[in-house]
Amino acid sequence: MAIDDAVIDARGLKCPLPVLKMEKRLANAAAGTVVTVLATDPMAKIDIPLFCRQHDHAVTQKEADGVMCFEVTALGAPRT
Repeated sequence: MAIDDAVIDARGLKCPLPVLKMEKRLANAAAGTVVTVLATDPMAKIDIPLFCRQHDHAVTQKEADGVMCFEVTALGAPRT
């Protein structure tokens, strides 16, 4: 794992805010950086994996007690 890994607590935020926070964090992330996003908005289940597919990031998802946990691994090169 990279040194600059992070957790984004987006619980209680409505989309698109969880995706926008994740996008900002991943904008300059090195390949291999893992960002964990915690979200409660049901749209995150659609929006976060879609964003990851469109931007070449790997994503896994778990859910417990109404909280979705997305682990996003930056695969592509950071934007400059």
